[in-house]
Amino acid sequence: MSVLPWQLLPDNASTDSDGRLSVGGVDVIDLAGEYGTPLFVYDEDHIRSRCREAVAAFPDGVAYATKAFLCTAMARLAVEEDMDLDVSTGGEIHVARAAGVPADRLIFHGNNKSIRELALAVEIGVGKIVIDSLTEIDKLDLVLGRSGTRARVMLRVNPGIEAHTHEFLQTGATDSKFGVSIVDGAAARAIERILSLSSFDLVGIHAHVGSQVFDVTSFSKTVEVLADFVGHLGVEELSIGGGLGVPYVEGESAPTITEWGAAIGSAANGAGIDQRITAEPGRAIVARSAVTLYTVGTIKEIPGVRTYASVDGGMSDNPRPVLYGSGYEVFLARSTRAERDREIRLVGKHCESGDVIVWEGRVPSDLALGDILATPVTGAYGHSMGSNYNMVLRPPVVFVRDGRARLVVRRETYDDLLARDLGTLG
Repeated sequence: MSVLPWQLLPDNASTDSDGRLSVGGVDVIDLAGEYGTPLFVYDEDHIRSRCREAVAAFPDGVAYATKAFLCTAMARLAVEEDMDLDVSTGGEIHVARAAGVPADRLIFHGNNKSIRELALAVEIGVGKIVIDSLTEIDKLDLVLGRSGTRARVMLRVNPGIEAHTHEFLQTGATDSKFGVSIVDGAAARAIERILSLSSFDLVGIHAHVGSQVFDVTSFSKTVEVLADFVGHLGVEELSIGGGLGVPYVEGESAPTITEWGAAIGSAANGAGIDQRITAEPGRAIVARSAVTLYTVGTIKEIPGVRTYASVDGGMSDNPRPVLYGSGYEVFLARSTRAERDREIRLVGKHCESGDVIVWEGRVPSDLALGDILATPVTGAYGHSMGSNYNMVLRPPVVFVRDGRARLVVRRETYDDLLARDLGTLG
């Protein structure tokens, strides 16, 4: 038996005498009643606290990686807290601009930026474009030639470091779709090409070794590898990217953003790097700020095998367990602090046997139909990776703060599913 590890909940989580959960001073079961389930509930002050911690840890500059979670409210919040925004598609640029974010606060990433996306970035004047390949140099040169403008660029290099994380999340190893390799000389060739072009202003080097990385020595090694490379270039900035891991289940631990920044700063000082050191955290900002609420619709007991608890969401609102085998905890929102003495497999409503949210979950023995179950640490890569598989409606997002809730993303409607469907044949 075990109780839910409290440290997995948002900063401003609390319970009443019966163990009923509130976040930001708002009862989550009441929220489920008002907005329905599935429902993403974000602790706004938790997010703001992590933004401020990141700004303090990286005083030379820090950007929020919007791929973790993005809506107009989130974009505005991050910028209000003095973070720039890391965007990687035309769609992310569009949402950021719709939120009123100045273009010069955007850092444009992506391993396959289209001509159209590059043209948009140049037209609105994004702060920096992070070049990801030799091919992209020529594409951007073409766009700049047509517009007659210059662009501030960084080069994303591949340091050849294999971070300790899931293989799908490693991005700094030699065999990666991201960046240009230092090891095989491609990075040096890219630098030479960029410096030969009058429309390019090379302002920095970027490296990103992976996502959900718990060991800060992977980042320190990256800084050490890059010291000689950036030393002779005369650029002003070295970005370490993001990728700091967060605990998802009982027994996991991870460095804080402050500890991450200190380790990188120490490595930079030791390597004699005098460039500005910047970073782009995403998961570490928002992951633990949210819980997802579900309603139990079916309980199926298979004697001697397992118990399935089926809820009204699934891989459409959290594909990480399917994609990566990621682990999550589950708890009963009306008995948050109760002993979880009943083993279940928490599954969704999709037509897939692999539609699993929690493979080996524990809940109180009195779990019943209609109960509100919750999964913590769902603030990153749930909403942003969601889908309409089986034409399931994507959930709403609520921000809670100081006893009040505000809806920042509404639930989809059935009419939304037809918004792009033209219904034509032949």
